[in-house]
Amino acid sequence: MSCLCRLSWILGIFILLQVVCEARVPRAMSFVATSNNQFVLNGAPFLFNGFNSYWMMNVAVDPSERHKVSEVFRDASAIGLTVCRTWAFSDGGDKALQISPGVYDERVFQALDFVVSEARQYGIRLVLSFVNNYNDFGGKAQYVQWAKNAGVPINSDDDFYTNDVLKKYYKDHVQKVVTRLNTITGMAYKDDSTIMAWELMNEPRCQEDYSGKTVNDWAQEMATFVKSIDSQHLLEIGMEGFYGDSMPDKKQFNPGYQVGTDFISSNQIKEIDFATIHAYPDLWLPGQGEDSQLAFVQRWISSHWTDAQTTIRKPFVFAEFGKSKKDPGYSLSARDSYINNIYSNIYNDARNGETFAGGMVWQIMAQGMESYYDGYEIVLSQDPSTAGLIGAQSQKMTALARSL
Repeated sequence: MSCLCRLSWILGIFILLQVVCEARVPRAMSFVATSNNQFVLNGAPFLFNGFNSYWMMNVAVDPSERHKVSEVFRDASAIGLTVCRTWAFSDGGDKALQISPGVYDERVFQALDFVVSEARQYGIRLVLSFVNNYNDFGGKAQYVQWAKNAGVPINSDDDFYTNDVLKKYYKDHVQKVVTRLNTITGMAYKDDSTIMAWELMNEPRCQEDYSGKTVNDWAQEMATFVKSIDSQHLLEIGMEGFYGDSMPDKKQFNPGYQVGTDFISSNQIKEIDFATIHAYPDLWLPGQGEDSQLAFVQRWISSHWTDAQTTIRKPFVFAEFGKSKKDPGYSLSARDSYINNIYSNIYNDARNGETFAGGMVWQIMAQGMESYYDGYEIVLSQDPSTAGLIGAQSQKMTALARSL
């Protein structure tokens, strides 16, 4: 190795260590707010590159495994990722946060305390989701089972959105989380700016009412409730972006079916601060080729960005996207190309209008988490090419925010 190469290598190691050490210093963090259809932080436009790591509380329950949470925050911070979306729920079952309605495992709550505290240490903001649409980690089906066990007459899992008992279970959980006093920081969650936003539900869907009205009414009631106990944090619904009955002509952009939500009407709710979309063309359009799936995603992004700009008039976030290793013909280069294409759409739309605030790739994990793999996992320390393009997007979004 030449002297020059050795010097460059040493300098690179020094910079990396400096980044990691600086990331460990607790940051002074202000609340992210909204103004004129965009996020603002300390009066300046706030754009970000973010990620999903739903598993953090679940893993942190075991103190010997908490280093995995720290590893992800450390590596994410080092490549400029500044927002992480994760679960603030685990209903019934193994490592349950909420064992039964209103009954909580303090050990699991302290694991969530650790996640919030550790995020702050690394300067990463959190989007915390209150409940799942799906059965994983309990979800609305667990709420329904609890009600059935209590003798409440239930017709289907979609009674979650309309039954008064079930709605009270949900509100009680929201109140418990929002008012939680963090045992590590000593700060109530509702007063902690580490939390960027609350999410009402991960991907709400309703098979009983494809118009979107049932979910819309529920979102209105719950958004009003959340804001009544916490007016400082931003709030979003957790929607995938499916169009409903309020603008029938928009249904052409759906992937051939509906899920019982209405992207337009629900995101127009006054208490909802920003709109989200998710996209999984490999799951939504099975059997279609790469080009068709990519074309769908580009139309999906463009249509919703236009809605956010002209109709909803609120910030807009691409809150879930990724490419699965389980897809036929998968390759690392194909995944990188797909993610980079999404990043280009996000950046170009953010540059051309105020509303597009950022994207959140699904999903980042630590080493040694094979039991959690879903095909979309990215381990930054093991995937340098993917880490590199994620870091490049972070730099571009940061530079764009400074130029606005």
